[in-house]
Amino acid sequence: MDSPHVLLAPDSFKESLTAREAAQAMQAGVREVFPEARTTLRPLSDGGEGFLDAMRTPATGTMTSRVRSATGEYVEAEWLRLGDRAWIEVAEVVGLAGIPVEQRRPMGLDTRGLGALIRQAMDAGCVDLVIGLGGTGTCDGGAGMLAELGIRFMDAGGHGLEPTPQALRRLDSIDRSSLDARLAEVSITIATDVSSPLTGPAGAAPVFGPQKGAGPEEVAELDQLLASLSFLLEADLPESHAAVPGAGAAGGLGWALMLLGAQVRPGFDVVADHTGLAGLVEACDIVLTGEGCFDAQSLAGKVVPRLAQLAASLGKPCHALVGRVEDVDHQTLQASGITSVAVITPADQEREQALGQAASNVQRATTKLLRRLRTAYLN
Repeated sequence: MDSPHVLLAPDSFKESLTAREAAQAMQAGVREVFPEARTTLRPLSDGGEGFLDAMRTPATGTMTSRVRSATGEYVEAEWLRLGDRAWIEVAEVVGLAGIPVEQRRPMGLDTRGLGALIRQAMDAGCVDLVIGLGGTGTCDGGAGMLAELGIRFMDAGGHGLEPTPQALRRLDSIDRSSLDARLAEVSITIATDVSSPLTGPAGAAPVFGPQKGAGPEEVAELDQLLASLSFLLEADLPESHAAVPGAGAAGGLGWALMLLGAQVRPGFDVVADHTGLAGLVEACDIVLTGEGCFDAQSLAGKVVPRLAQLAASLGKPCHALVGRVEDVDHQTLQASGITSVAVITPADQEREQALGQAASNVQRATTKLLRRLRTAYLN
């Protein structure tokens, strides 16, 4: 093993490294052990943060639109385009990471910016939209997005309501007569790893509301709001989308996009197909991947185990570098197809310090792993 070809394909390390930054740190670690090694950097995503970076290829063009953030401020949001296809990352517009901790109050946040971005993509002639869901700070059931696309939400007196959860407490009826007619001619694909329904104990508010800043009472209120939206917006439909896996993704955006005809695909599959990931794995000797926390949720379609399974099917070893492992035993790790898991965080390092030193921790762990593999190979 003098000069291996190493594929560096991590997910993001939340709150510390983007997937590309993690791959670059891994590359630095590879260079310490194998200076002449060939490395291929392929940042990955399951549809959440980093989706655009994972989908970016030499053929895609980068566009920028000025739209509302979840808090109402305006941001420059990137999206990708190739011909009449557009790729949109919801976290670019209403991402939790872009909301200051003191403003993480989902009752007052909404997704109008996403609706504006969809409209601008249609204005540019795009009729095939691929939307990565995940990493959002909102839980409005997509009401903001739907409002921006023409649906009106009204109180009992027929007065229009702002599409925030706190305003929609007075929701009595909806008017869809002004919904943008172009949506009927647009194909929408949702890229997500979330299988939650819209409401109930496993729904958007109970599962994801607390991490967005919702307390117990707000979680219950948000769940009731999502149920009300479903009742009103699906009243004249032959069947409800609320129980479809993925409806609860991104605070209910999955469900709202299903109302517009969206089809759901696993985010990993969307990225893998677009980037030719199988070919990259087949061409390498070693696959290195990783994420911030490897836990039970990771096994439900996220990047690390999906990549490991792909690598195993092609006879390639896949090693994962993670910030920590939670609630996953050794037997489960073996069954996931991962060749080995290395925790990058030193035992004596506090959380804030670990987040600040994530790049050096990744590099150090990569070096240690590859030195061990080289020694085992030589022996």
